[in-house]
Amino acid sequence: MEMKHLLFTSLLLFNLIFLFSFSQARSSSIVPLPKPALSSFKINTTSQYDRSCSYTVRIATSCSSPRYTRDQISLSFGDAYGNQIYAPRLDDPSTRTFERCSTDTFTVYGPCTYPICYVYLYRSGYDGWVPEYVQVYGYYTKAATFYYNTNIPPNVWYGFNYCNGVTASGSAAVSVQ
Repeated sequence: MEMKHLLFTSLLLFNLIFLFSFSQARSSSIVPLPKPALSSFKINTTSQYDRSCSYTVRIATSCSSPRYTRDQISLSFGDAYGNQIYAPRLDDPSTRTFERCSTDTFTVYGPCTYPICYVYLYRSGYDGWVPEYVQVYGYYTKAATFYYNTNIPPNVWYGFNYCNGVTASGSAAVSVQ
């Protein structure tokens, strides 16, 4: 009888260990972090005059960000074929943009693109604004969400590139919806 009990207990313990280790393996995930753009990344300032398509950009500010910011925030995003949208100075402290735990929505115009596969933010200032995510919606493209949740270093284009080719460099966490 004791042998059966010992065998049953051993099997039960083995199954619990197996299930626990399996569930741990499934729940862990690797989330790429944003990176500085390579020196080959260039802003195409003339693209802001091409107003062929409109995009809705939603930027959520992290709850770990300062209460408000005076930082100057610019945005660039695009596709793998070199179509780039550049939006200088999205910030406006008088309208309370980029406050802690808030989401701001912007309409940005630029050339029409294929699916958005990269986004970079540029922060100039001393407040240390922290974005949570950037979502880009286009009429001809699916929505793309890029998760930051980290400090943006000042005076450098910082973000994600999920393109396989010609645009900027880096790795990305992007969710296409």
